[in-house]
Amino acid sequence: MARTVAERSDALPALGECFREHGYEGASLALIGEATGLGKGSLYHFFPGGKAEMAAAVLAEIDGWFEREIFAPLREADPPGPGITHMFEATETYFRSGRRVCLVGGFALSDARDRFGAAVKDYFARWIDALSAALLRAGWERKASRAAAEDVVGGIQGAIVLARSLDDPRAFTGMLARMRERLMS
Repeated sequence: MARTVAERSDALPALGECFREHGYEGASLALIGEATGLGKGSLYHFFPGGKAEMAAAVLAEIDGWFEREIFAPLREADPPGPGITHMFEATETYFRSGRRVCLVGGFALSDARDRFGAAVKDYFARWIDALSAALLRAGWERKASRAAAEDVVGGIQGAIVLARSLDDPRAFTGMLARMRERLMS
């Protein structure tokens, strides 16, 4: 089925999946065109800054989703328990039970980090800060809340790698369930 791309935002999901599959460096314009169904001229019409602008737009879209679905609920839920529960549920859905690569994490581990380092750092720092703040409101001590938030965000990233490496989504869902239980007990 042909993909309809009427505006720039229509191309972002396909661009994101192309970058997830091939990485920033490996996503050639030919692969991007194939993924989006757009020719080179149309790609440059929507993204005059080329591949770097495409990746920045995808990162901004991901950031917007995480702000709405993860960070804001963590910061705003009172009591914080429902926000923490929602974080685990939304994370499991977003990463498709560990079947979907974390594009921001992938960029952090590649040469793309040099170009997108500020966006990558901000994404992870805001997640840790939002979860730490929720744990503080739940009665955790400041140092322990920060350490737990770092463990959880790092654990989610590791669970993605483990689930994909083992080709077993239970590695992801099991780790999320154990982390959630530790935070909520």
